[in-house]
Amino acid sequence: MKSWFEAARVYADRRVVIILFLGFSSGLPLLLVFSTLSVWLKIEGVSLTAIGLFSLVRTPYTFKFLWAPVIDRLPVPILTGLLGRRRSWALVAQAALMAAIFAMASTNPADNPGMTALFAMLVAFTSASQDIVIDAYRVEVLEDDEQGAGAGAIVLGYRAGMLSAGAGALWLAALFTWNQVYLIMGALVAVGMVTILCAREPDTGASLASAEAEQQRLAAHLASGTAPWLARTLAWFYEGVIAPFRDFMSHSGWAAVLAFIALYKLGESYLGVMAGPFYIAMGFSTVEIANITKAFGLGAIIVGGLIGGIMVNRVGIMRSLMICGFLQIVGTLMFVVQAKVGHSVPMLMATITAENVTSGMATSAFVAYLSSLCNQAYTATQYALLSSLTAFSRDVLSATAGWVADQVAWSGFFLISAAAAVPGLIVLMWLMKKYPPPEPALRPGL
Repeated sequence: MKSWFEAARVYADRRVVIILFLGFSSGLPLLLVFSTLSVWLKIEGVSLTAIGLFSLVRTPYTFKFLWAPVIDRLPVPILTGLLGRRRSWALVAQAALMAAIFAMASTNPADNPGMTALFAMLVAFTSASQDIVIDAYRVEVLEDDEQGAGAGAIVLGYRAGMLSAGAGALWLAALFTWNQVYLIMGALVAVGMVTILCAREPDTGASLASAEAEQQRLAAHLASGTAPWLARTLAWFYEGVIAPFRDFMSHSGWAAVLAFIALYKLGESYLGVMAGPFYIAMGFSTVEIANITKAFGLGAIIVGGLIGGIMVNRVGIMRSLMICGFLQIVGTLMFVVQAKVGHSVPMLMATITAENVTSGMATSAFVAYLSSLCNQAYTATQYALLSSLTAFSRDVLSATAGWVADQVAWSGFFLISAAAAVPGLIVLMWLMKKYPPPEPALRPGL
């Protein structure tokens, strides 16, 4: 087993540093179409009803798996020959993202909120497309025992990007107009563009094998007398859309894996839905909430993400998932204590530290696990599908959290939230017993 120092050394790897900066580029656009945009709209006098409808611009993040096969399979004319498949798509997505943010910056939501919404939707679409490529790149460029470090790096970079577009944008808004703020945010996309130009293209052996399979299927269709255009369409659709599902479902226990993905973060999702109302109910001011849960909490979740990545590299993914899952329950139970104590800033700092550190650890292990499930022949499509299932669990299965909070006291609600994490761990224990993980091996030179 690796020592903690040996496990941490992977963070100095050039590929992991590249992923860190790509994580920044991935996290930057999110708040520009969510909370930061809501502040801009409110200041411009847009009605609350209209602001609420702006939440629809997040749709591309939920349905990104629909166009993931295109990014996974089709080359970008000229650029793919120069940069490779992943880097060319990343650069195209980033250039389109920058243009979309600049377009948002040119609008006036008070006079024409529809135009702002249109460009916000375009920002979300190009941002989701960038996420597809970055996730695939991260999985393909790292070895299996390095995925934990990649997950930790992507969490750190992603949170830094969100901080820049959140608190950073609000600070800039005190000095510049909102249109100028969005221009600055758009310019920051250049960080990802420079990073991808400095990166190397991942090995594409598996993808080449998939392309050969598509050619064989095309030849079979042509031999059966199918029209050439239809034969090409059928061959591409099967290998790009059907084959990723077929490949995933060929693994033993795939249904249990899907159940685990849906359930593992359910307790955290339940808590997250009602965290804001809980803080207000306990008498915390908005300033206290911002300082402790956002600024202070960000540092805690980054620390947790890095620890989680080291743990995965040292003890393996499955064991890390189990350890981090139990610790995350402990973090949730800290809210039971907070509910008993009531308004106490020191107690809230302790609660946020426990919950965010354990959440960051679990997130790194979970991202590494999702990465390990992907066949490199279909990386972008499979990861998009798995992450969409996670989003479905977060947004749909936790929808009853408000109703539960109305029925019980806060301490009871957080006990239920902790209990909601248990089914995922039960499925994980079954998976570990049925398909035990191999012992982590120390690679020469690491």
